[in-house]
Amino acid sequence: MTKVSVRGFTISVDGFGAGPDQSQEEPLGKGGEDLHRWLVGTRTFHAMTGKGGGSTGVDESYAARHMDGIGAYIMGRNMFGPVRGLWPDESWKGWWGDNPPYHAPVFVLTHHPRASVEMAGGTTFHFVTDGIESALRQAKAAANGRGVQIGGGVSTVRQCLQAGVVDEMHLAISPIVLGRGEALLAGIDLSALGLAVREHTASENALHVVLARR
Repeated sequence: MTKVSVRGFTISVDGFGAGPDQSQEEPLGKGGEDLHRWLVGTRTFHAMTGKGGGSTGVDESYAARHMDGIGAYIMGRNMFGPVRGLWPDESWKGWWGDNPPYHAPVFVLTHHPRASVEMAGGTTFHFVTDGIESALRQAKAAANGRGVQIGGGVSTVRQCLQAGVVDEMHLAISPIVLGRGEALLAGIDLSALGLAVREHTASENALHVVLARR
């Protein structure tokens, strides 16, 4: 059975996965970039962004697992880009340049149709207008036996948790307080969903917690 996972999803100590007032200049909202200090210095992130070097250790061990064994991705429109409403044109193709790091099909949840966008490196963005269940069916078929990763943002992860389809979730809890923004787990009973802590490891920049089905 295809495993559905959330990996490397970072939240603040007070539970926010993004700050307020998201924009093209601040895609993670005000203060949101600080959530990801654990990730940006790792060897894996450096390689994804075309740089050499990077840290090893606890944070790198979790970063390296981020895309291992994944055959397809699902993300929300807000994670794909800052454009809202009807697509004004075909110019926006994501935050990641001509060669996004996914190298697999990516299914983007949206209310507004758009033709698929094929990028370099094997990434193709498909735009799904009929909800999370449809996106999951398409992603599982495209994954061809490999895993499906829920890439974010907060609303998309919440939809998948509420639908009871997440088999495993890695949260990186960053030691910062945002005060407001998008709360990941508000009103969600992880225990009732069958998820329990399987492992936890702290680094200087984050507490890494992996939850999985009992």
